[in-house]
Amino acid sequence: MAFMNFKITSESASPTKTIVKARNFEIVIDEPESLGGKDEGANPVEFLLAAFAGCLNVVGHLVAKEMGFELKKMKINIDGDLNPAKFLGKPSEDRTGYVQINVSFDLETDVDEETLKEWLNQVEQRCPISDNLQNPTPINFSISKF
Repeated sequence: MAFMNFKITSESASPTKTIVKARNFEIVIDEPESLGGKDEGANPVEFLLAAFAGCLNVVGHLVAKEMGFELKKMKINIDGDLNPAKFLGKPSEDRTGYVQINVSFDLETDVDEETLKEWLNQVEQRCPISDNLQNPTPINFSISKF
C-alpha cells in the first residue's frame, strides 16, 4: 500500500498560542495561565494525549469489527507524567517529555476477557500514534526566513 502524507500548517498567535490548520479545521493550542498562557486551548502535551485517544478509538473500533464483535461504548482515559524543568530552561536529569503514559479503557461489550486481551494487543500494535510514542521517529528540521 502506498504511503499517505498528512500535513498541518501553523502560525504563532502569541508566545504561548499557536493556530494550527489541519485540512479544513482550525486547532487552537495554548498554555494554561500557570505556564504563561491565556488558557484558550489545550496545550501541546495535552493534544498529544488527545491524538493518542483519537487514534485508539478509531483503531479499537476497526479491530473489534474485524474480530466480529461490537463495542457499544468506549471511554479512554489517558494520563502521563512529565517533569517541566527542561522545558522551563532548568537543569534536570529527567527527559523533557512524558516519562510514562497510562491508558485505561472502559468498554461496553459482550465479549470475553481472552478476546479483549487479543483486541488490546492488536490495537496497541496497529495504532500509529502508539507506534510513534513507543519508537524513535526521525525528524528533519529546517529553517527559512521570510
